[in-house]
Amino acid sequence: MAAQHQPEAQLFASDNTAIITDANDPRLNDRLVEFGHQVTDILEDGGADAEGSTLLNGVFFDSTVQAVTYERSREFDVEDVSPARLHALAAVVRDQFHQGSVLTFRFLPRSSPDATAIEVQTPGVSVQKLHDALAADPAVANELGGGSVTLEGRLIEVAPLSDLGLVKQLVAELGGSWTASTIRYGAEEFV
Repeated sequence: MAAQHQPEAQLFASDNTAIITDANDPRLNDRLVEFGHQVTDILEDGGADAEGSTLLNGVFFDSTVQAVTYERSREFDVEDVSPARLHALAAVVRDQFHQGSVLTFRFLPRSSPDATAIEVQTPGVSVQKLHDALAADPAVANELGGGSVTLEGRLIEVAPLSDLGLVKQLVAELGGSWTASTIRYGAEEFV
């Protein structure tokens, strides 16, 4: 897998507030262009440097309906941002778009005492495979909360470091290659 640019941090967010359980729901075709511009403005107005975003197809365990749901979202690469500023900006995005939470991930050296989470990226995974695997194992879905897949078929799974084994198991169930996966360390926060 080719080396990818590693930003200082990432912010994962959506403007969706609906519970979508149908993979053919037309809302899942939204490219979230205006949303992308709005979040980029929030980041830049807040003193951070937004370095672009990636459109994602998400699959999440919704505890209110006890089911696996779909969601279109974006991952934003963020530079020049302190942990406190990243938290504050995520809170603005959360509040402006009426979200339950916004996920942030700060990249850190593996040896950092603050590196308590991982981001695993695995090529060759479809959103349907991710949905089916999580729907088949509600305990895993509940523990991991879900995951996202890029339009090119790259799984992005952010989880506590303590769930590394569970993520590795999920990648295998999805037919992904652990040796082709990129593992990065850092700190996650649901804001």
